[in-house]
Amino acid sequence: MTVPQDITRLQSQVSAAVREHWKAFLIEGILLAILGLAAIVAPLLASIAFTIFFGWMFFIAGIVGLAMTFWARQMPGFWWSLISAVLAIGAGIILLARPLQGVLTLTIVIGAYFLAEGVATIMYALEHRRELSERWSWMLFSGILDILISFLIISGLPGSAEWAIGLLVGINLLFGGASLIGVALAARKG
Repeated sequence: MTVPQDITRLQSQVSAAVREHWKAFLIEGILLAILGLAAIVAPLLASIAFTIFFGWMFFIAGIVGLAMTFWARQMPGFWWSLISAVLAIGAGIILLARPLQGVLTLTIVIGAYFLAEGVATIMYALEHRRELSERWSWMLFSGILDILISFLIISGLPGSAEWAIGLLVGINLLFGGASLIGVALAARKG
């Protein structure tokens, strides 16, 4: 077989699998959309839930990392691996013990991320304006929007910690759910 035939066969298999399981996509999409709307309506609660989830992720990853570090203690980099695992456990414990302070810290990180992402996107757009013709302006707009979001988050601290994470996660869940609903409905018809 050739590569184009393999790609065509793979695409038809994926399409068949989506058609066969369209109800699962629909249920997942509806659930994500509902969770997204709930996060948008109650952003502080969603922010705290997200912070606690992150805390558990760090804690569990740290415990697993610690176990793996001692299991493979003969490997080079033992001390760096040990420090990394202990830091993850510590970060998890702090986020779980003080989720409201964790929300503030994560909000600062998100604000800094949007600022850095915005600057990088603007620079990318300016660098590629000849190759991307009219489309480079959309990238420029996206970068400017990222910087504006960063400004709203950072300048509004500490108050923006009450809504930023929950709202952003909610919007992401809502759009992700809506896209899965669209995929499911299209697969049902096809």
